[in-house]
Amino acid sequence: MEKQTVSFRLDSEKVTALDSLAQALDRDRTYLLNEAVAAYLDVQQWQIKHIKAAIQQADAGQFIEHKEVKKMASKWRHRR
Repeated sequence: MEKQTVSFRLDSEKVTALDSLAQALDRDRTYLLNEAVAAYLDVQQWQIKHIKAAIQQADAGQFIEHKEVKKMASKWRHRR
């Protein structure tokens, strides 16, 4: 996979924390930043995928009626 250099500004406290973590894990800063970006992208892509699927279901009329949701929520409250 082709790699590109990306630069951005980061608070000095975060750089210090990042470097401390890198040292503790015996990794370099670049490795940790790549892991962080990959995790962020995974979460955001998962969320967008599920939001789009939910919108499609709603547009198709596949959703639970409000009174049914209230009924389910009422059961959850009584479990405590």
